[in-house]
Amino acid sequence: MAGSMNNLLKWSLNAQSAQPEDLAATQDASPARGGLDQAALAQLLGGPSDADLMREAMAAIKSPEVDLENKLIAFDNFEQMIENLDNANNMENMKLWVPLVDELKSAEPELQKMAAWCIGTAVQNNIKSQEKCLAVGAVPQLVSIMLSTGPTATRKKAVYALSSTVRNYQPALEALVAQLPAELRGEDKLDAADMEAVDQLIDRLREYVSK
Repeated sequence: MAGSMNNLLKWSLNAQSAQPEDLAATQDASPARGGLDQAALAQLLGGPSDADLMREAMAAIKSPEVDLENKLIAFDNFEQMIENLDNANNMENMKLWVPLVDELKSAEPELQKMAAWCIGTAVQNNIKSQEKCLAVGAVPQLVSIMLSTGPTATRKKAVYALSSTVRNYQPALEALVAQLPAELRGEDKLDAADMEAVDQLIDRLREYVSK
């Protein structure tokens, strides 16, 4: 099962990254030269949809039979896809938010880091994803990672995700401030639309994780 899941993941990544000239080259290849037959070529040209690839990536991330290296490949693939606003907004319909946020609780710091990275990408300048991120409880988990003694790179990604989550979204900013120790909060009530004030808060968090 592990082998087939890994092979599926690799096929998905290859299909997504194939360039038009690569596909044209396979079309010209004859069966005698190891080329694809017409049925396989049609399948490749049609390819899986972004939604299919996102589901496959998350299935690989969640599978206990997929090794860490391939989980990280799946996460990288997932992050690239949700750079697209439509794909990020489609995460809710595909019920991918909860399994993504669950990875913040992983015992593996690299998986925590990738989950935080994906969250930061999905919510950036995206009110719909910011709302969902808050609703599924990501903010307390990200703060927990940031305040932990885990790897600095993982904690920095948590700050990145928090920064993207709170900008121009007051409920998330208030949720973040409520979770912070007093020395990191600052004294004044913050406005999520005040970028200078938000920057000052995030800078304090960055300094904290870099100590």
